[in-house]
Amino acid sequence: MPELPEVETTRRGLAPDVIGKSVAAVLVREPRLRWRIAADLPAKLSGQRIEDVGRRGKYLLFGTPAGTLLVHLGMSGTLRYLRAEQAHGTHDHVDVQFDTGDCLRFNDPRRFGSLHFTRAPLEHPLLAPLGPEPLDADFTADYLRAASRGRDVAIKQHLMNGRVVVGVGNIYANEALFRARIHPVRAAGRIARARFEPLVAAVRDVLHEALAEGGTTLRDFVDGDGRPGYFRAALKVYERDGTPCERCGTPIRRIVLGQRATYYCPRCQR
Repeated sequence: MPELPEVETTRRGLAPDVIGKSVAAVLVREPRLRWRIAADLPAKLSGQRIEDVGRRGKYLLFGTPAGTLLVHLGMSGTLRYLRAEQAHGTHDHVDVQFDTGDCLRFNDPRRFGSLHFTRAPLEHPLLAPLGPEPLDADFTADYLRAASRGRDVAIKQHLMNGRVVVGVGNIYANEALFRARIHPVRAAGRIARARFEPLVAAVRDVLHEALAEGGTTLRDFVDGDGRPGYFRAALKVYERDGTPCERCGTPIRRIVLGQRATYYCPRCQR
């Protein structure tokens, strides 16, 4: 699934291409995504000028005078900037066509992504409950400790809860916990105050490093220009089960936690 670094990489790549351009038409080939695309979305977006491109968690926000287009890439979605006449593929479900002859093409083989148009994006039901951004100043050790008090949920699942902090998906939760030497199954409410400082720092560091490499391409992800992310080469534990830990040589283990593959060093992480 595209996570925060991949979505932010897409945002940074697309913004210079689309800001200032006007939407000529919206072509919906397949409306049945995670939530069905509203029938009036093309009419609301057509004729609007893209004023800015933002991000909240894993959502892309295309701002116009009339409202904001929210785009979620789901499990396998991509959003690419192309010439509108370029032949579309089986899973190219939506084209946002500009008056310049270019388009934003939404591709999603699994159809777990979504598109919504709203006048008040931060009040939208999908965005309103979200926690702080992990790279913002309000995501601190004190905040995360307070959000963890009394919680028996595993710390890895806690980090992946968008109501606690947005955008820390499976890959980066695994990597941050390894860097902070915290076992992924440890109860969030039983972690000592002193351990939250290195954990918050690890979350920030791994996300910054992933952004510098254009995100992580495991199978599907490409950015708005069709380029893969290169952070996979820097992964220390994710999908490295059976290989020696780079710190102590103990084989990395894999378990399933909350229906997600979880990787850790049984010696280094406590």
